[in-house]
Amino acid sequence: MTAPREAAPETSSILIVDDMEENLVALQAVLGSLAHVVRARSGEEALKAMLRQEFAVVLIDVLMPGMNGFETAANIKGLDQTRDVPIILLTGAAVDPDYAYRGYTVGVADFLIKPFDPWLLRTKVNVFLDLHRKNRQLIDQTEQLKRLLTADGGHPGIPSAAPEAARTSTEPPIGTDHTHPAEPPAPPEQPDSLAEAAGRLAQAEFLLRDADTPGSTDLADRVLDLEQAVGQLMTDRET
Repeated sequence: MTAPREAAPETSSILIVDDMEENLVALQAVLGSLAHVVRARSGEEALKAMLRQEFAVVLIDVLMPGMNGFETAANIKGLDQTRDVPIILLTGAAVDPDYAYRGYTVGVADFLIKPFDPWLLRTKVNVFLDLHRKNRQLIDQTEQLKRLLTADGGHPGIPSAAPEAARTSTEPPIGTDHTHPAEPPAPPEQPDSLAEAAGRLAQAEFLLRDADTPGSTDLADRVLDLEQAVGQLMTDRET
C-alpha cells in the first residue's frame, strides 16, 4: 500500500535530480529564490521524494547511472500520484537527435541543454510554478464553493439532516394550531454567498486562460462548468 503524500505546503516545491553534487548545487543556487528546492541523487531517490510530497515541477539529468533520466521520467508518469507533474530534462551539449522524441514519448514537458542560461532556466521553471499555484487556487476555491453550497442548503438531491430531525421529533409541527399560525420562514442569512462564489470562479477562469501554459485551458474549462452550475443555482433560488 502506497503511503499518502504530505499535504501541499503553502509555497510550491521544485525537485532537482542529478547524480553530480556540483550540478545540484548550481541548480539550487539558480532556483532557490523561486521556491523550496528538494534534491535527489538518483531516479530511485526522486521517486521516493515524489511519493512523500507534492512538487510543481521536476528537473532531471538525462545521463545518470542506474535509472537514467528517461526511465525516471517514465516511472513518474506511470504513477497516478505523480503523472501530472511536469518534467524538464537536462541534457549535455552533445544532444542525441533521438532525445527529444524519446522524452516527449514518455511525457516530458521541456528540455534544457547544459550549460544552461540561468535566466532561461528560471523563466521556464516559473511558468510551471505559476500554473501549479493557480491550480492550487482552483482547488481551494472549489472547496470554498462546496462549503458555500452546503451552507446555502446543500446540493439538490442530497438530503440534509434537518428533514430527518423533523421526522424523528416528538414535538408537534409549528403552525398546526390554526389559532397561532406559524411565522413565515426567515430569509437565508447569506444571500450573497453564491454570487461571491461565482465571482471567485470567474476570476480563477480569467487567470487560467491568461496563463497560456500546459493544462491551463483544461482547468479553465472545468472552472467554467462550475461557474455555470453556480449560475443555475442562483437562478433556481430566485425562482
